[in-house]
Amino acid sequence: MPRHFEQAPGLYDAAVPETEGYVFNQTMMRIKDPERSLDFYTRVMGMRLVRKLEFPEMKFTLYFLGYLDDREAQRVPEDNAHRTTYTFGREAMLELTHNWGTENDPDFAYHNGNDEPQGFGHIGVAVPDVYGACDRFAELDVEFVKKPDDGKMKGLAFIKDPDGYWIEILQPDMLEKQRKQ
Repeated sequence: MPRHFEQAPGLYDAAVPETEGYVFNQTMMRIKDPERSLDFYTRVMGMRLVRKLEFPEMKFTLYFLGYLDDREAQRVPEDNAHRTTYTFGREAMLELTHNWGTENDPDFAYHNGNDEPQGFGHIGVAVPDVYGACDRFAELDVEFVKKPDDGKMKGLAFIKDPDGYWIEILQPDMLEKQRKQ
């Protein structure tokens, strides 16, 4: 059985047993104001805060958020040490890093990666219904970069979080549905 499901230049085709058990755990984004960002990611995006770690000696706080259904949420350990291990063992966590004091500086802003010079692009969130999700985002006055029917790529959207980071809103079966039409 081939190691990869597609072909592309640069792929390493042999098994890498030394990486058995590796998990893509997190993407970290720096935030200016944790209150605004936590409201956005928990109320607007529906994520759950799984772990908060404070580092007073270095003056920053980490917030680990993820999508957990109620059944998975029941498995999250109450003990802080065990919950930390759980957090660092999960797939696809969003780590928001707040460097203390940034929220008090009106001129402070992080680069969103899409303004020049470009670098980081976006995170992506899959939703069951991209149009329904975007209707809700519009009702919540979320800023759009692209609505689902704008531009050439139909059926996906981009919104901005409070720091201006882009979030792609996609429906997993949209491309397949569009190809069948």
